[in-house]
Amino acid sequence: MAGAADRWADLKPRLISAAVMIAVGVVEIVLGGWPFLVLVGALISLMIWELAAMTGKPQGGRVAIAIACLAALAILFDEGWPSVPSWWVFPFVIGAIAVTPRIQPVATSVLAAAILVAGHGLFVLRDEAGTEAILWLIGVVIASDVMGYFVGRIVGGPKFWPAISPKKTWSGTVAGWIGALGVGVLFVAMGRGEPLLIILSPIVAFAGQMGDIAESWIKRRAGVKDSSHLIPGHGGVMDRFDALTGAMVAVMVLGRIIQLPVGFGG
Repeated sequence: MAGAADRWADLKPRLISAAVMIAVGVVEIVLGGWPFLVLVGALISLMIWELAAMTGKPQGGRVAIAIACLAALAILFDEGWPSVPSWWVFPFVIGAIAVTPRIQPVATSVLAAAILVAGHGLFVLRDEAGTEAILWLIGVVIASDVMGYFVGRIVGGPKFWPAISPKKTWSGTVAGWIGALGVGVLFVAMGRGEPLLIILSPIVAFAGQMGDIAESWIKRRAGVKDSSHLIPGHGGVMDRFDALTGAMVAVMVLGRIIQLPVGFGG
């Protein structure tokens, strides 16, 4: 009984935190514009701060804060002040990450770049493809995470990548794909997407899972369990939004190849 209780010990704080994040996120997505931009900027800067703090040298708190501020400026310049050539800020953030870590500077810089690109992509997706596209993306990530969490803990079985993420199982991973598939089916059934969306949904979910794996790899190298303790039941902001980062990068790549079959603008 104790083992079963321990298995679900983090469920209540996870649910409470998730409910708050979903409520705030939906409001900001619907509002769009500056409110959504500020939310994305805050999330990106916190993720960059966590990454710099995890991988940086001891007593590097001030450096981590400075890098986080650069990240926030990068997002704000990129979307808030179109007259400012914003992309010049991105290399400064990535360069600062590269020269400060005590571990894996190249991998850390790549992850920092992915976080910045994902932040840019979220605002562009909301602005150009509309509310439906953002809700589909977040729905895919949430469905994959929820299905993976419950099926992985209930069914268990062989580990997906034990050397990097000891808790992630094949059963949970596949369940995540199925959950994402269900989101695609739902959007198509509601007339909010074309049939291709059903195929793309699990692909995007897999990219999200790889984002989670990438963060797990960095955390193992840094010797930490969570990126921070900012979100009860979830750990840090990176712990909660690593999958969204991977999924958003995948959507941006797919958007360069095909026209995304979701969203109507506005």
